[in-house]
Amino acid sequence: MRALLFALALLGPLAAAYADTRVIMDTSEGQVVIALEDEKAPNTVANFLTYVDDKFYDGTVFHRVIPRFMIQGGGFTKGDRGYLQKDTRASIDNEADNGLRNQRGTLAMARTNDPHSATAQFFINTVDNRALDFRAKSGPGWGYTVFGRVVEGMDVVDRISATPTGRGMLEGYPTGDVPMRAIEIRSIRRDNAADESAQVAGESAQ
Repeated sequence: MRALLFALALLGPLAAAYADTRVIMDTSEGQVVIALEDEKAPNTVANFLTYVDDKFYDGTVFHRVIPRFMIQGGGFTKGDRGYLQKDTRASIDNEADNGLRNQRGTLAMARTNDPHSATAQFFINTVDNRALDFRAKSGPGWGYTVFGRVVEGMDVVDRISATPTGRGMLEGYPTGDVPMRAIEIRSIRRDNAADESAQVAGESAQ
């Protein structure tokens, strides 16, 4: 009996550690492991995983990098004369009122001034960005939906954040904060090993 209780005690932390779906982002600068907030941002996570499973992010880039703020990607590929935007599915509703904050290392949805315009693009906060948090269901108060957090590879994120930037072309229009060399997202895949570990731990604890 004691052996069984000891085994369950060991499995408890493992189950907690893998409570959320994880994905592995393979970039030209290294790998980043992200835990998704399945319960607090269910629609946003489901939308993101649809793009992941469709391999939409393969070959996209981090097209906007602002030191001491965030790195943004997931919507553009590299063309002969700048970056070209990919076609996406319909936009999703804003879930920023889920209690999660735009803290360093969190993953959030990028959008336009319309609070419900997020599609595929995302950003990783490299500092605490309280100005991006939800405040009210109106105008700029909506904030930006946090739906994940970096659990491994924050050094890779910081390395991307330190990339020299300048003027570049996005969909034929000149803009700033564009990396001077392409930072590629080679792929984003579900971390099946983590999912299987969580399933085994959950079944053993029952």
